[in-house]
Amino acid sequence: MTFYRFSIGALAGLIVLAVAATGATPSNDQLQARAQALQKRIVAFDSHLDVPFDYGSPGLEAGTDGTTQFDLPKVERGLLKGAALAIFVPQGPRTPEGIEQARKDALAKYGIITGIAAKYPQQAAIATSPEEVRQIAAQGKFAVVLSILNGYPLGQDVSGIDEWYRKGVRIFGFVHAGNNDLADSSRPNLLQGDTLDEHGGLSDAGKRLVKRLNELGILIDVSQLSSNGLRDVLSLTKAPVAATHSNVRAIVDHPRNLSDEELLALKNNGGVIQISAYSSWVRPLPPEVQERANAVRREFGVPTETPIASAAPRSPEGVHVLPKEKFEEYNKRIHAVLLDPSVKATLAQFVDNIDYAVKKIGVDHVGISSDFNHGGGVVGWDNEGESANVTAELLRRGYSEGDIAKLWGGNFLRVWSEAQKAAAQKSTASNGPQTAPAGRAL
Repeated sequence: MTFYRFSIGALAGLIVLAVAATGATPSNDQLQARAQALQKRIVAFDSHLDVPFDYGSPGLEAGTDGTTQFDLPKVERGLLKGAALAIFVPQGPRTPEGIEQARKDALAKYGIITGIAAKYPQQAAIATSPEEVRQIAAQGKFAVVLSILNGYPLGQDVSGIDEWYRKGVRIFGFVHAGNNDLADSSRPNLLQGDTLDEHGGLSDAGKRLVKRLNELGILIDVSQLSSNGLRDVLSLTKAPVAATHSNVRAIVDHPRNLSDEELLALKNNGGVIQISAYSSWVRPLPPEVQERANAVRREFGVPTETPIASAAPRSPEGVHVLPKEKFEEYNKRIHAVLLDPSVKATLAQFVDNIDYAVKKIGVDHVGISSDFNHGGGVVGWDNEGESANVTAELLRRGYSEGDIAKLWGGNFLRVWSEAQKAAAQKSTASNGPQTAPAGRAL
């Protein structure tokens, strides 16, 4: 094993010298060799991916190179050192019964994710700080970081975040597709009765939650928030934040993506945007696919001016609430068009988003995420086993190895570390931030 690592590194060095001497453009094989060597040396970290509720069942075990986009054989092949796995529950009824069911579903997802480290302790471990991510990676294991996407299971109970903190959660995203009791989504589900800017950004409970997240040192995830919600978070937070899976609106004009103004606000906060490999947010759909989507919309009475990469309209005008069964059918049909594999975005188009963000706000405020197992994936990076392809494309475009290390997790880990340091310095709560020993399964 040592000889293999030396050989790859030596080969990469010879390639660099040869290319520098001749001025030639490196071949794909040469770029791949350099990418593999670099990927071995850096702590490559994916800031957002999901696992399905049947993950861990026969054929879907973390230790099996199976059909999902993430498992331990794939991360070993892709030389990925860690990832934030989302305790994600879709938005549902904002009733006591709905919130209680969401809490149960979140606990089930928590058990699935922590089960990866529990079942494969020689290959994976839970990390509760950036330092632990690095320690676990140095041990040759995969670092699993617990995040929450969609605060729906909390309802309006801000104190509920303390329980999740004790369970090891260190990243929190307020919303997904649809408003909840904490904040407005960038994609309010008008077809199911949501309203635009219901809270005007964050609700009162959401504003209180920002303070508690800061006190605990939980990194705030601003992806999916409405523009007003993002504004509220940035005005209230005492620590840098991350958009763990977002893209740029200048490329795909949709409120789910961040505008140039929002990118600059994120930079001024000291935060980071983690560019997502979700095809619909990476590039606009071809006109013929847009027309197929509009045909589905017309069939269900949904306005055709709906943003091309969304199942929910941008404007409330002409929108009527669909019955549950009809909405589910519409949602399935529209996503079959929008996520058609034949029109999936390419790796080059994905890196175009990285290029844009880097030019706009600087390489220190940009990173990488996959959104795998929740619609993410582009041609060339369709599972974690292909992660080195991203590195090869960045090398092709002239990014330095130091900047690639920043993009592949260095920036994200720095921002997360700063959020934890701010809590350690300012929090006086008796149950203030504590971290578990490196590699301990929670």
